[in-house]
Parts: sequence; structure tokens; C-alpha cells
Amino acid sequence: MMNKICVIGLGYIGLPTSVMFANNGIHVHGVDVNSAAVEKIRNKQLHIEEHGLQERLNVAIDSGNFTVSTTPEKADVFIIAVPSPINPDKTADMKYVESATKSIVPFLEKENLVILESTVPPRTVEDVMMPILKESGLEMGTELLISHSPERVIPGRVFEELVNNSRIVGGINEESAEKTRDLYRAFVKGEIFITDATTAEMVKVIENTYRDVNIAFANELARVSENIGVNVWEAIKLANHHPRVNIHLPGPGVGGHCIAVDPWFLVEQDPENARIIHLARQTNDSMPLFVANKVKTIAEQQQIKNPKIAVLGLSFKANIDDMRESPSVEVVHHLKEMYLELTAFDPHIKEQKLPQQALNLEEALQNADIVVILTEHDEFKILDPKQIANLVRSKIVLDTKNCLPRDAWVKAGFDVRVLGDAKHS
Repeated sequence: MMNKICVIGLGYIGLPTSVMFANNGIHVHGVDVNSAAVEKIRNKQLHIEEHGLQERLNVAIDSGNFTVSTTPEKADVFIIAVPSPINPDKTADMKYVESATKSIVPFLEKENLVILESTVPPRTVEDVMMPILKESGLEMGTELLISHSPERVIPGRVFEELVNNSRIVGGINEESAEKTRDLYRAFVKGEIFITDATTAEMVKVIENTYRDVNIAFANELARVSENIGVNVWEAIKLANHHPRVNIHLPGPGVGGHCIAVDPWFLVEQDPENARIIHLARQTNDSMPLFVANKVKTIAEQQQIKNPKIAVLGLSFKANIDDMRESPSVEVVHHLKEMYLELTAFDPHIKEQKLPQQALNLEEALQNADIVVILTEHDEFKILDPKQIANLVRSKIVLDTKNCLPRDAWVKAGFDVRVLGDAKHS
């Protein structure tokens, strides 16, 4: 029986997963080391932004099916959904997975199931988790079942994708995988594929690495296009009409907890063979500096003395509040190193995260010389360029996401530059 689940980690994945199980009739006890986040959740307040989360959290709490604290409790199933970041030397930091695993050992009993949802380097279940779980005294694979079922969702569409996406389940044995599959059937409508734990770990890393390499290709095309007189956005759009071509879009870099991180897992494990993966990471990591240099070059070309830069967008992706590994933050860092005056604004970042962060759009744009669009928030797409023209000092825009209606901005008197567009760069 799987009547109670203990979820370790109540962040961008753990909290939505918890409320999904709770709202499907299973009692869930959520755990997080962040006591402030726990207190907010207990009071039906959000510490993260996700469409549809507030309503589902209210239902989960009011039903009594969802409780939270900073310590685990005995349960039938333990789900670990904690971060697995990268160290400064680009090696995997497993301390959160290790500490979360250690935290549940005193509460484990026979017939329990432990599921790792965090995206991790292949062999983490076998080499990191299982040696810790053995301290419970339970026999692995018989008395204690263990599996890896990585999340495969994107911020902003978490609930839709939790339900409808296919899911990978990798167990340390067949019974572990089957029990995990049966558990997720509580709300997953997509197909559930069963494999072993290490293959499941590899699958998730492959998925994000594929996207990173594809984006790196697009970013290379953008830089080449600027040098040879081509609009890369038009070229990619036309190329993607081929039935076997699907090129992603360029931008100021790659962010988020997955795509900007997971490829390094493979580079660390096999640097001799992961050469394309390594080069793609270097290409995408170089884009924030490339953008910052473009800003500096524009200011020099226009002979603007002591230019003020207004950076719009700090989250790594449109319409969310997640700044993890955000290339926008790196762009700000490089602009600071160039001693350029700047302000930054993001309508989704409610708390002061950077010293340069303005409290509102008007403050960010006041007397700006160059407006730099780094995130394609809906709020930016519908800006009225006529109103913006009354706030800025110099009417110059660098659109790194090709998200503005260019003709309207040009009509309002703006010089609009677009990343990867030689005709407007």
C-alpha cells in the first residue's frame, strides 16, 4: 500500500508534485530545510511562481492531505526532489542529494519505496544513494525498493506536463520500477516507460544535453550571420520548414537548473568523448559576454558618453520568476565589469535580487541610452514604444530574443538592433 508520501524538497518540482499527489487522494508530507518557505506553504502562500499552483495548493492544504515541516516523517514512499547544481569547477555538487538521502534513513521501514526525482549524473542512485540507504539495515531491492523517475517539465507549464508528458521510471530491479510506475499512475496520463535506474538517469541528461547542443548551434549561426549579412531568425525559420530539421533559437545564453547544468555531468564523467557537448557548453556560456560586448560597441559607435543601460528581463525564461543560472545575470555582471551604468528590471522578480534592480519599469528606463531585452516576457512584448520614447534619453534597443514588434518601435523613432540579424545589428 502507498497511502503516505514524504517529499524531500519543496521547490520548483517538489511542491507541484506534492500537491498533485495530495489532490489525487494521497496524504503527502512535504519537507524543506528552508523554514521560511515551509511557513509560507503552511499558510497557503507561494515562494515560487507557477501557473495554477496557488489554486492547487489551497485545495491540498484545505483537504488535509498536504502537511509540511522541516523534518521527514515515516511514510510508504519517499520522493527526493532537491537541487543538483554545478560547482564552480563544473563538477556535479551532490551535497543536497546526499543530505536528503541521509535525512530519511532513520524513518525507513520494510516495503518502503525511495524515488529520486532530481536530475543527476548517471550512476548517482547506485554510487551515491544506495551506500547511504544501506545504513538503514534494509536489504536493497527486496526490503527497500529504489528508483529514479526524473521530472520532465518546464516552468510555466508544470502541471500540464506533469499530467500529459510521458515519464521514465528506472528501478534498481523490476519490482522497484513497477511500484514507482503504479504510484505515478495516480495522475500521469502519458505513457510510462520502464528501464533501469542508470539508464533513466542517462535519458534525462541526454534530453537536456540535446537541447543545449541545438541552442549552441543556433547561437553559432547567429554570430556567423552577423558576419556575413544574414538575418539568422529568417534563415532558421526557413530551414525548419524542412521535415527533418528542427533548429532551436539563439539568445543571450542558456539558463535554468537543467539545460545549463546537466551537460556538464557528461563532460565530467567522460571528458575525452564528450567533446561536442563540452564545446556547446562553452559556446552558450560565452553568449552573455558576446551580448555585453555588443552593448559596449553600440555605445561607442553612437559616441554616447557615460551611457546608461536598461536591462529588461532577469529570469532565464519567459513569464517565470526563476533566475537559476540565468544568462541575464551574467550579462549584468559583464556590463558592470565594463564600468557601464545600468539598471535592471523584471516584472516577475518581486524581491530585490541584484543591487542594480529597479523597483519598476519606469525607474529602469528613465534616461536610458540603450534598452537591452534579455527575456521575452509577455509584458515586454506589449510595451508601447511611444511611451518608452518619453522615458529614455537615446532611442536604442538591443533585442536579443527577437520578441519586439520591430516596425512599431522603428515608427516611434527607435534604432532597433536584433541579435543575429546583420541587417539590424
